[in-house]
Amino acid sequence: MLIAVCHCGDVKLTVPQSPRSLTACDCSICRRYGALWAYYKAANVKVAARGKALDKYMWGRKIRRFVRCSHCGTVMYYEYASPRREKHIAVNARNFEPSILGTIRIRSIDGGPPRAKWYRHGAL
Repeated sequence: MLIAVCHCGDVKLTVPQSPRSLTACDCSICRRYGALWAYYKAANVKVAARGKALDKYMWGRKIRRFVRCSHCGTVMYYEYASPRREKHIAVNARNFEPSILGTIRIRSIDGGPPRAKWYRHGAL
């Protein structure tokens, strides 16, 4: 069992095992969060929060619901907003103890717009 904890300790996630791999995405929100995502079946993730410590955020097409601690702001996980056959949760693995992440393979995803588009709009 692994435990992911927010900065203030008000939110804890328990998962059954270390992930086989992690995902680093550079989309507009993931790069700001600095998250490394570990994917689990929702039934295998236990969420414990004190009081009203969970806050949810969605934007744009509202595909993913990001859940964070309402007290310290730590991003804990995201889930898909629309129902799927087998529900999964992406846990922010940065909230595990750092020693757990040392040997896990990290897969990078280019979730951002094409670079040419960035240059064209002058963002870089």
